[in-house]
Amino acid sequence: MHVQRVVMPGSRRESWTVLGADAAPIVWVERYLAYLTDIERSPNTVKAYAHDLKDWFVFLDRHDLDWREVRLEDVGEFVAWLRLPPEGRAGRVSVLPSVEHHCGASTVNRKLSAVSAFYQHHARHGVDLGDLLTTWQPAGRRGTSWRPFLHHISKSKPQSRSAIRLKAPRKHPRILAAAEIQSILNACERRRDRFLFAVLHETGCRIGEALGLRHEDIAVAECEITICLRDNDNGARTKSREPRTIPVDGGLMRLYADYLHEEVGALDSDYVFVNLWGRPHGHPLTYAAVYDLVKRLRGRVGVDFDPHWCRHSYATRLLRANTPIEVVSKLLGHRCVTTTLETYGHLTAEDARHALEAAGFLGGREVQL
Repeated sequence: MHVQRVVMPGSRRESWTVLGADAAPIVWVERYLAYLTDIERSPNTVKAYAHDLKDWFVFLDRHDLDWREVRLEDVGEFVAWLRLPPEGRAGRVSVLPSVEHHCGASTVNRKLSAVSAFYQHHARHGVDLGDLLTTWQPAGRRGTSWRPFLHHISKSKPQSRSAIRLKAPRKHPRILAAAEIQSILNACERRRDRFLFAVLHETGCRIGEALGLRHEDIAVAECEITICLRDNDNGARTKSREPRTIPVDGGLMRLYADYLHEEVGALDSDYVFVNLWGRPHGHPLTYAAVYDLVKRLRGRVGVDFDPHWCRHSYATRLLRANTPIEVVSKLLGHRCVTTTLETYGHLTAEDARHALEAAGFLGGREVQL
C-alpha cells in the first residue's frame, strides 16, 4: 500500500488517496479523503490523514482483519504495532524491549485521531467502531480556570475524547537564535532567497502565506505586509480566514526594493516569490523549491532548521518583549488567544531568570545562606 497524490478533475485542487496492493484506491478510505477535500481541508491535512489511514489498513491486512469488524483490543494492538521498527512490524525480526520506540506518543495519538475520525465519518453506514474509540467526560477542562465561550450554557453537556491515548511529553516549539537567523540570511546567494527568509523572520507568517504573497500585499510607504486568503497557482495556502496586516521594519522594505531592482526587473508576475533561474521561468515559487533551498542552506550554515521555526522565533521575541498576548495572537493569525497560549505559553530557564532579576528576587536576601 502507498499514498498517492491526485488532482481533482476540472480544478487545481490537490488531494491524496491510498492505493492497495492491487494499485487501486481503497474505496472506504478514498470516500473519506474525498469528503475532506470537498469541505476544503488543507491538502497537507488530507495527506497526513492518508498516511495515517494507510498505516491502519496495512496493520489490518497483516493481521487478516476486516476494517468493519475490529474490536477495541485490535486498536490497542495497533498502538503496539506502531511503536515497533519497520522490520519488527513485518515480523522479520524479534524486537528487544530495550529498542527505542519507532513512533513517538504524539505521532501515535495523531494516527489514532485520524482512525477515530474515519470511523465516525462512516458511522452513518453502520460501522460502529467510532463509538468504541470515543468516551465522554464532563465539559470544560480540569485543572485550569480557563472556560470556553458560552461555557455557562454548555457546561452540563458531556464532551467527547479519545478512549485510547498515550501520554505524550509536551514539546516546546524550536526557535532560532539571532546569530542563527543572521547566518541563514548571509548564506543566501540571491536577493529573492534572502528576502524570503527575512519576511518569515520579520512577520512570523507561514511558508504557504509567504509563497502566496502578491506585490499588492506589500505597502512600502506604510511598512506593512497583508496576508490574504486566496487560491494560488503554486498550491500555497493560508490558514487564516480573515486577512491580517503585519507592521514591519523599514529595512525589510529596502531589501524588497533591492530584490525588485536587481532580480525581478521587468518580469510581469503578480507573485512576489517566483522562479527566476529555474523552470518554468516567472512562475510562482513552490513548496518543493523552497525545501530544496532549505537543504542547501542547512549544509552551508550547519543549522538543521525548518522555515516554520522563523514563526516560532517571531512569536517568542514578541512575548519576551512583553507584547500583549492578544496582539501576538492577531499577528500570528490564530483564531483564538488560547491557541497562542497553548503553543507559546512556555518559559525557558533564561526567561525565568530575566523575570526574577527584573523583580529583584535574585538580589539581596533576608536569609543568609
